[in-house]
Amino acid sequence: MDKISPLLPLTSEQAALVDRIMSFTSRHIHDVGPAVFTVYGDAGTGKSVVLAHLFNRMQTAARTQSASPLADTENYFLVNHPEILKVYREIAGEQPNLRKKDFQRPTTLINQISQGKRRADVLVIDEAHLLLSQPDHYNNFYGHNQLQSLLATAKVIILVFDETQVLRMKSFWTEDRLEKMLSPMTHDAYRLTHQFRMQASDSLVQWINDFTHQRIRPLPASTGQDYDLRVFTDAEQMRQAIVDRNQAVGLSRIVSTSGYPSTLDGGKHYITEGNFHLPWDQYNYTNTPWAELPQTIDEVGSIYTCQGFDLNYVGVILGPPIALDDQNHLVVDLSRYTDVEAFKHRDDLTDPQELSRIKQQLVLNSINVLMKRGVRGLYIYAHDQRLRNYLSRMP
Repeated sequence: MDKISPLLPLTSEQAALVDRIMSFTSRHIHDVGPAVFTVYGDAGTGKSVVLAHLFNRMQTAARTQSASPLADTENYFLVNHPEILKVYREIAGEQPNLRKKDFQRPTTLINQISQGKRRADVLVIDEAHLLLSQPDHYNNFYGHNQLQSLLATAKVIILVFDETQVLRMKSFWTEDRLEKMLSPMTHDAYRLTHQFRMQASDSLVQWINDFTHQRIRPLPASTGQDYDLRVFTDAEQMRQAIVDRNQAVGLSRIVSTSGYPSTLDGGKHYITEGNFHLPWDQYNYTNTPWAELPQTIDEVGSIYTCQGFDLNYVGVILGPPIALDDQNHLVVDLSRYTDVEAFKHRDDLTDPQELSRIKQQLVLNSINVLMKRGVRGLYIYAHDQRLRNYLSRMP
């Protein structure tokens, strides 16, 4: 809540962007067709705080400013991530012009609009790379593409997008696919580049970007004056270091990629690495985000519980699918990836080579998401012995 509150001061760039999007919305709120503004940016570049300020201004204008072009408009903030939705609804409870019902999952709003229960003038979509791009009956979405469904219902849509955080085939997007869909419409865009979350050097952020594109570079000479990067050869030692950090400053957790056996042990799925033995994150039925629950220091987080969130220190386990071959090239063994939801069939992707490439990139994207959670530090442990030894020998 503290990181994305609309009461936080914005940088001059962020404030100018909010003004620009407000002007764009005011110009097009009475147009016939949908107008779309896209904010691009990597993890940690401040996309969510921009949206929080923007939506607060929109709802203030809609509910209190009779002379505004947005007066009496019906607007919604959408995010397809239940943990992040909890944070936004908590923020809404503290702001006079925001209501918890303003914040919805996309499927919920799409179904309510189709039933005539709601209308929408402006939609603000956080984490738009999580929108479903094919039917998903498990989540009660029976359309073909959530963004297409939303474009048919609203006059203005503002979305944030990062193709390196696409994690599942059922929400498969690229910038090219997005831009092709939006090309017939009134459209503007802006790209945020400054890294706000990580107190790491630009060279370390670039090292992570290279790693998640299968390029292992030497570690940079400087990781950042206040940033703690460590490579561990023992997962239990990494866990103990994270526990120490959590006791000292809080919000420090172990997370992992997929690739571990899904057999149940006492009703839970466990990750075991030598003396390290912890269960995966459990479904969170509370209104508190997973990372803020004290007991989750004894769980292993996943992309589904930590995407979009800040941690102070993050310990990342690179699971069995991530390995180093005998030429010291990073490889992804798709046969060892155990997240069956990630690779669900799509009728529009049939070329075997393209499909393999996309699946590998989804796995690499999950590493990108996990490695960029830590504000103050990143600890790494690799299941693959060759990769573990290679990383630990790096200067």
